[in-house]
This record gives sequence, C-alpha cells and structure tokens, in this order.
Amino acid sequence: MAGASVATAAASGLAAAKPGDTVEVNVGFESERGRQKALSAADEVVRDFNSLDIVTIRAVKKSVSALESNPNVRYVEENGTMEALAETLPWGQDRVDSDVLHANGELGSGADVAIIDTGIDDDHPDLTDHLGKGKAFVSCDTSGGCRFGAKPADNTCNYAWTDDNNHGTHCAGIAAGDDNSEGVIGVGPDITLHAVKVLDKCGSGSYSDIAAGIEYVADQGWDVGSMSLGGDSGSSALKDAVQYATDNGVFLVAAAGNDGPCTDCVGYPAAYSEVMAVSSTASDDSLSDFSSQGPEVEIAAPGTDIYSSVANGGYDTYSGTSMACPHVAGAGGQLMADGYTNSDTRSQLKSTAEDIGLASNESGSGLLDAAAALGYDSSDDT
Repeated sequence: MAGASVATAAASGLAAAKPGDTVEVNVGFESERGRQKALSAADEVVRDFNSLDIVTIRAVKKSVSALESNPNVRYVEENGTMEALAETLPWGQDRVDSDVLHANGELGSGADVAIIDTGIDDDHPDLTDHLGKGKAFVSCDTSGGCRFGAKPADNTCNYAWTDDNNHGTHCAGIAAGDDNSEGVIGVGPDITLHAVKVLDKCGSGSYSDIAAGIEYVADQGWDVGSMSLGGDSGSSALKDAVQYATDNGVFLVAAAGNDGPCTDCVGYPAAYSEVMAVSSTASDDSLSDFSSQGPEVEIAAPGTDIYSSVANGGYDTYSGTSMACPHVAGAGGQLMADGYTNSDTRSQLKSTAEDIGLASNESGSGLLDAAAALGYDSSDDT
C-alpha cells in the first residue's frame, strides 16, 4: 500500500502499530473461509503455505485486527524474526566418538539431513560430494553490509540457497564434513546434506521463512532437520510447522541458545517439546559459559571452539550452541540411516548419553556419545 509505514518486530511491533500502519503477520486459519478472509484483507500475500493452515500477509493493522475476532481464524501473530546463534571464533568429533563410528564403517550413508540455516557453500571441497537439494526461502546476497558492522560471507551466489553468511556451512561441516584427507570430517561423512536457506546474509529470518523451511523438509520426507537458530519468544506458525514435521517423521534438533549463564532461558524452537534441545560444552566437559540452560535441554554436545568449514572453501573456529546442535543432528542421521524412527532416535541418543556430572537443566541426559548410540564403545576403533 503506497505511502503506508511498515511496523516490524525489530521496531515498534504489532501492538504499537497505528491503525493505518502496514504490518506483516502470520494468520492461522480453521477453514477455507478463514483463509479467504485473510487473503481478502491482505495488501500483499507474502506466503501461502503448501501443507500448513497458515498464510503470511501484509495488511493495514485495522484489517488485521478484524481478523483476530473472526471465528474461522485460529491466530494472528506478528511475523517476527529469529537469529543464527553462532557467537565467537574441532576436538568435538573425538569427544563424542564419531571416529569410532567411522572406523567401523558407520558413515551415515542413506541419511538425509537438512541444515535449516543460512545455506551451504555449494563449492566447498568438504561438502560437495554428498550435497543434495537446496531450497531458499530468503535469497543469497553478498552485497552491502549488516547491522552491528557484520559483513556477508566472501562467496559467490551460484544458487539462491548458497551460503552468504558462513554459519550454515560451518554447521554442515560438523554434521557431515567429507572424509577426504583435507579440512574437517563430520559425524556422518556420507550423510546427504540439504541446504534449506531460511536465514539471510546477516543471519536473520522471519518466523514465516523458518516455518516454510521446516514444512519443506517434512514434505521432502527427509530424516533430520538441524536448526542452529532461535529467538527468545515462540511463534504459533513456527509451532504448527514443528508439529507437522514431527508428525511426518522428521527428527528435529535445535540449539538451546547462547543466553548463558542462566538457569531457565532455552530459546525457541528448541523449547518446543517436539524438538530436541542441545546445550553446549567445552573441551574440559564443563558447560560452555554462553550456553542457555533449562528443563527443556535434553542433551549436550561440544560447542566451544569448534573448527569447521565456512563459505568460499575455507575453515574457521566458532563457538555456540549452534555448533553443538549439528553434532546431534549428524548422530541422529546415523541412527535413522539404520532404520530408527524420529522418536526412537531421540530416545536412543538420550539413553546412551554420557554422564559428565552436569545438572539435568545444563545437559539433559548427558553428553552425546555417537558411538554408544549405534552400539559401539570407545575401544571399538579398529
């Protein structure tokens, strides 16, 4: 709508918007009548989901407010944003005994793991051999800068889903870096990785973008969705997508968040009961000082000073629960390649986790033990 101001999550928000302001919202509807009401209220349809009963629209607040009282509408929410959770600058694979799996021929062949993130570097030597499909819900763009002085990755946008940030490529290498005598090796080096780009060059993506990415993973029938992203508050649209994916057999893993030290601060989507929330540990098995904790945490994995792939064929060391999450996603892929369901995978990872002396709200069932999850112990490396 020409001339209208736009209220966003980062600015004043839906509640503070004036009646004539244009706002972007997710509308969950009960019936086709509710969908049509939402569409008719829209100045612009941002997204009409394929399988979820949701549309994302831009409309003046006055029209949006009318939708909230419609009996055919389940909810109307601001289309807020979530952020990539990497913090600062890869001992981790050895600590969770991925090397034991590799020595016994357990490489993850047949598993499909989606990195729901900033994309994947499609030219990276550690990732190209087993790189599957890519899908972008935000476009690759390496021009310009970002807030707080951050810069996009030095990379070429060969595809819309190419990583223009580094974050997704780093997570991909942790989950499934290739065993090719260079760079890094991941938990399951023969896992097929899929790039689902829901975060932009600055590491930011809307609830709608992320929900659409999760829906896409479910519709593809892939095994694991790895989400090294999050925010302080949830979203009904995101919750719908998480439920849909879980009901369709996807094992969802998410970073607990980097708000530590704290006692009850796990972010979303990790805080949803359908998602396995992962906290972060340091090389001495202590809880990483940045790691969020809370009753939702189910397992811990290495996240401090993790060396992995980055965009433009490079490597770097990052820290964050973002780095812990793909360790668990890779191990989950290994199990699902062996025939485990998503719920069985979750139970197996928890039941075989190693007690490292941390409280349950810090590490859940303990530290990921990838070898034990697949029936090996640390001596089975020959």
